[in-house]
Amino acid sequence: MPTGLYIHLPFCRQKCNYCDFASFAGREKQIPAYLAALAREAAQTPVKTFDTLYVGGGTPSLLTEQELERLCQVLTDNFGAIGRFSESTAEANPESLTPGKIALLRGAGFNRLSIGLQSFCDQELKTLGRVHDVKTFLNAYRAARAGGFENINVDLIAGVPGQGLESFLEGLSKLIALRPEHISVYGLQIEEGTPFFARGVVCDQLLMRRMLEETHLRLQAAGYHHYEISNFALPGREAKHNTHYWDNGPYIGLGSAAASYWGGERRQNTPDVQEYIRRMTAGESPVVFREKLTGKVKEGETLMLAFRKLDGVELTPRQEKMFGKEIQKHLQSGLLERAGKKVKLSFEGLFLANEVFCSFVAPFEEL
Repeated sequence: MPTGLYIHLPFCRQKCNYCDFASFAGREKQIPAYLAALAREAAQTPVKTFDTLYVGGGTPSLLTEQELERLCQVLTDNFGAIGRFSESTAEANPESLTPGKIALLRGAGFNRLSIGLQSFCDQELKTLGRVHDVKTFLNAYRAARAGGFENINVDLIAGVPGQGLESFLEGLSKLIALRPEHISVYGLQIEEGTPFFARGVVCDQLLMRRMLEETHLRLQAAGYHHYEISNFALPGREAKHNTHYWDNGPYIGLGSAAASYWGGERRQNTPDVQEYIRRMTAGESPVVFREKLTGKVKEGETLMLAFRKLDGVELTPRQEKMFGKEIQKHLQSGLLERAGKKVKLSFEGLFLANEVFCSFVAPFEEL
C-alpha cells in the first residue's frame, strides 16, 4: 500500500481563538534549529519512498523564503525530488503567502496548496483571531493561480460566533465563484485550552447544522463531489494524502507532535518544540507515545475512518463478526444505510457521525 509523508511545522504568527493544534506564536527564532532537527529525523526514517506529501502546521508559509528553501532541500536530500510525489501539499495562510514563496514552492515541485480562509467576512475573521482580511486572501489566491498552482484547497468554518446563515451562505457563494479544486468546510468545535473555551463560547448547533446541510446541497449543485464528511472536490481532485488516512494506510510523520502509523504501530513525537530539537540534536528518539493496534481495536479504527468517506465501506467477514451488532444498531436508528454491498453514513448520519464512530472505539459497548 502507498505510504504518506507528513511534515509538521508548528510555527504561526498568532494563535487563533479556536485552535488547539500543536502550534506556537512568536517562536520564529527557533525555526533554523528546528529545520536542522527535522533533517536529522528525516535521515532516520524507515521509509524513503512515499506516494504523497503534506506539509502542515502551524503555518508553513510563515517561514522565510530562505527557510522554505532549506525545508525543500531536506525533503529532496532524503526523499528525492518533490515533483515525484503524486500529490504534494503545502498549507498556507493568506497574510504570509507571497508571490516569492509561491514561486519557490511551485518551482520546488509542490503541486497543491491548502489556504486557510475560514470566513469571507472581515468581522468574523477578527472574531476567530485570524491575522488576514478578505482582501488579503483574494490577493493570495490570485497570486497562487498566477504562480502556476492548478490544485488549491480552501478552508471554511461554519458556526463562527455571531455568524448568521445569510453571511455564511454569501461567503460560500463567493468561494464557489472562485472555483478552487477542493473545499473543506468544518463545523466550529470549541476545544478545551482555547481562548473560545476560556470565554465560555457556545456554538448554536441547530444553526451550524443548517449551514452544513446547505453546504452539502450547494456544493453538489456546483459540481463538487462530497466525498468525506467535511470535504468536497471537483471530479478527480479529491485529496490523495487525506484519503490515505481514511483508508487507514501507513504514514510517517516528522517534526514535533507528528504522528506516524507504520508496521501496525501508532506513535507520536513530543509536542514540545524545544524538547524535540534537543532530542534530535542529542541523537535521541523524539517518540513519546507508541501503541500496537491489534484485533478488535484495529478493525474498529479501520471502520471508523472508512465511515468518514461518503461512499462507505464493504464489510469483511471479520468486521461483520466483530461489529455486526453495532452496525445493525445504527442501521435501525437511520444513521447508517446500505448501498449495494456497502454500508455508509446516511444523510442524517453525516451530522451525527460521532454517535456512529464511538461504537468502533474502545472501550466497546456491550450490546
